[in-house]
Amino acid sequence: MTPDQITLVQNSFRQVAPIRDEVSAQFYARLFELDPSLRRLFPDDLTKQRHDLMVMLSVVIGSLRYIDGLVPSIQALARRHIAYGARPEHFQTVGAALLGTLSQGLGDAFTPELEAAWIAVYGALVNTMLSAMAEPELKQAA
Repeated sequence: MTPDQITLVQNSFRQVAPIRDEVSAQFYARLFELDPSLRRLFPDDLTKQRHDLMVMLSVVIGSLRYIDGLVPSIQALARRHIAYGARPEHFQTVGAALLGTLSQGLGDAFTPELEAAWIAVYGALVNTMLSAMAEPELKQAA
């Protein structure tokens, strides 16, 4: 992630924040459309899940310039996801759902440059989570 990519992602997320309920609903609809088998990993009522997603994104995106300080929290997030039944291959689908939702929500403002910035940010987050999920003690717990 470059400083310019961080700025792009943070600015675009500010545009999404006012419509966060709509965006989170679109994200989960897209996620389950891309992989219906993921639906079983979530509660029937997604209200809290949608809120938690937007809070997590807000914290991570707001802290991108200090991402190293978030590593323990991101690793803990990975551990929770293992307990929920998440597997490494799910992250590609989640990324596709996120990018598709952002593209829809931001419209013409979702430029190729902004998409590349989101890919870089999501990639950094996922790489940290996947590293934590690959730790031997976590594999045994899964």
